[in-house]
Amino acid sequence: MNYWLVKSEPFKYSWDDFVKEGKSVWDGVRNYQARNNMMAMKKGDWVFFYHSNEGMEVVGLAEVQKEHFPDPTTEDPRWVVVELIPIKKFAKTVTLKTMKADDRLSGLALIKQSRLSVTPVAKAEFDIILSLAE
Repeated sequence: MNYWLVKSEPFKYSWDDFVKEGKSVWDGVRNYQARNNMMAMKKGDWVFFYHSNEGMEVVGLAEVQKEHFPDPTTEDPRWVVVELIPIKKFAKTVTLKTMKADDRLSGLALIKQSRLSVTPVAKAEFDIILSLAE
């Protein structure tokens, strides 16, 4: 299993929107590194859902339901999407400030590559963030 983090601006698409829909096709990604990360996602992988710009916090846990397929929002074959389903909203969100203050998360891609919308998360990092949310 692999672990990931996806970012969404909550005023455009929030965790609550995601839960209401029951699943989401993660579309509109136009960065090659983020696209490559989505192409590496496998069914069953776990994904942190991060609110960017407003809140700047991990708010929930999702799962990859369907591996990458062509992005239906463009005719350009270079771009792909994955389908995610919500698993759990965290009672306690994990803020970017909290993650930056934790030396164990100094290598976290969210911190090192803050503009990337889809990032891998190491198992140890995943476990730390999950424990902070509980």
